[in-house]
Amino acid sequence: MRTLVTFILAAAVAATTHALTPAAGGTASANPISDSIRSSWNGAKRNIAESAEQMPEADYSFRPVPTVRTFGEILAHVAGANYAFCSAAKGEKSPFAEDDFEKTAKTKAAIVKAVNDSHAYCDGAYTALTDATAGQLVANPFGSGQSPRSSQLIGNIGHDNEHYGNLVTYFRIKGMVPPSSKRQ
Repeated sequence: MRTLVTFILAAAVAATTHALTPAAGGTASANPISDSIRSSWNGAKRNIAESAEQMPEADYSFRPVPTVRTFGEILAHVAGANYAFCSAAKGEKSPFAEDDFEKTAKTKAAIVKAVNDSHAYCDGAYTALTDATAGQLVANPFGSGQSPRSSQLIGNIGHDNEHYGNLVTYFRIKGMVPPSSKRQ
């Protein structure tokens, strides 16, 4: 929860800064909050997608200790959770159960496809988000009640970033540089 609150505050600060800074066209954004959320999504999505591509298939079964998910299982979990969060934001039933891909996607090709397909599905929710729709209440996929549409999308970004942190550790243990560090 602390991570989600920190992320929301960071997004609000970024949105405020973005709103005060003219966009590339020389004018301020009409939707600075949703633009900020979309920008954060694009960063998280890029890190996950590049991680899925970078790790060799032989290392998809790597787990540092027996009590944690393998590299591939983390990505399959992220794909399933993407559908849960984004279907809630879209106001529709998820086309997949959260754990479907952990149970069924066992090869790198199948997991990469699941990740990429989940990203494409989520892109629709992030693209449709405006500052006006961000506060609309939607069903909470992980509990009872409702929460703002933006909360589901911000929660998804936080979840993806949390698991990207796991993947970074796996890359480092394997002596590899993770995607976000390669870009620096």
